[in-house]
Amino acid sequence: MKPNDENGKVPTSERPFRVLILSGSDRRQYNCPGVDSKSRTLMLRMAEHLPQEWEIDYEDLGNVFSREHIQSCNACVSTSMALCVWPCNCYEKNSRWEPDLMWNLDLYSRLDLADAWAIIGPLNWYAPTSNLKLMFDRLVCMNGGNPREELIEHKDAELAKKLEHAPEWQELSLNHLEGRTAGFFCYGDGGGDELDEQGRPKILRHKGYFNPEKEPFDDNRDAYAPLVWQCRYGGVEVPEKLWRYVQFGDGKKYSDNQAEHMATETNVFEKFDKWAEEFAAFVGEKGKVEPGKYRAYGYEPPGHLKEDLKAKWREIKTGVGYPPAGSSPALQEELDLNKDLTLKPKKSEGEKLRES
Repeated sequence: MKPNDENGKVPTSERPFRVLILSGSDRRQYNCPGVDSKSRTLMLRMAEHLPQEWEIDYEDLGNVFSREHIQSCNACVSTSMALCVWPCNCYEKNSRWEPDLMWNLDLYSRLDLADAWAIIGPLNWYAPTSNLKLMFDRLVCMNGGNPREELIEHKDAELAKKLEHAPEWQELSLNHLEGRTAGFFCYGDGGGDELDEQGRPKILRHKGYFNPEKEPFDDNRDAYAPLVWQCRYGGVEVPEKLWRYVQFGDGKKYSDNQAEHMATETNVFEKFDKWAEEFAAFVGEKGKVEPGKYRAYGYEPPGHLKEDLKAKWREIKTGVGYPPAGSSPALQEELDLNKDLTLKPKKSEGEKLRES
């Protein structure tokens, strides 16, 4: 059945079981590149084959011309875990200045509402796609993020550092999506028709630099290991049997290995359907998951105009050499590190280098 987000208000025992399927390819048929992805085909196929008494939510993360993108993680955790707010407050919904697909698609809420996630995507250069990597980077806040931004006045680094050392932090820093299940189905083209008989790129001039025996992974599913281990780190269960890789299209030109070829010329559907059946059996037996103490569903970000003005004043003072006493910027200035005094932080280092 179609997802009904209002069921998030219903007791767990009374609501339907819910799955979120994500197509992680960067491709969409609108504008460049002009062709829909294989992961989109698989996403829609899975939605049709899962038990229809379940709520089945799905989303395509592919790039569409002029649509907002998933904004990059600002790595707040590296300043202080308490500076990383759950759900992420580095960006906000319907922002003019930094439009963010995570917020505008309500992905935090939809991940929270689901009992299980099915994530489908290709390998791009021995790694997950840019969009999936961006999404999971932004999901660092599910792994112990601060659910009470008012305690750090929205984004005050010094207050966050203090909070991280306070006794109450132990009660706030939780795995907010713990208990859910994630399954990963990834696939690859295997280099298309680019490789020679030894497994090296045909057009490579210095072939000694590329040793096929030393490619990064013996099992290419391990390209998704960073996402899998992030899930496991935060209590999201990823069973071994639900982490799968399939390679197809070997020796074919990329243009001859599209979704239509996958549907008619390979056994990918057979392998995918088996994975989807195992996914459904596992999560169905496991059952529904109780929501965490601090939910992304129903979350209404507080206003922070006053806090933004204070942050801007901090930025100006820091930029002219008067950072907060005892802060990291102050200590780094004393040690002559980073050399980042400026009232124009948007100006790149390359620009400044060429002006000096």
